[in-house]
Amino acid sequence: MSAEKKRVVRRVVNFEVRDLPGKEVWLAGTFNDWQPVKKLTDKNGDGIYRGRMMLVPGEYQYKFLIDGEWRADAANPNFAPNGFGSLNSVVIVDAKK
Repeated sequence: MSAEKKRVVRRVVNFEVRDLPGKEVWLAGTFNDWQPVKKLTDKNGDGIYRGRMMLVPGEYQYKFLIDGEWRADAANPNFAPNGFGSLNSVVIVDAKK
């Protein structure tokens, strides 16, 4: 009997942060080992930086890296303490939409 491959379902998760136009904004978290490799863009030049990721269901902690400064998501009321004396934002990706 052959083993069936289980299909990994990923969900689209949108991230958004507001700041002044012209900033360098990156997203990092437990979903990418805290490596700021996902750049958020301000396509309209209005200071609203957006990006999306495809994540498997689960709970993730994240922060924005804005011009070299780590910041939690002020628009997200869900936080968890980290080992650096500050808070990380938390997003929960549901298995079903």
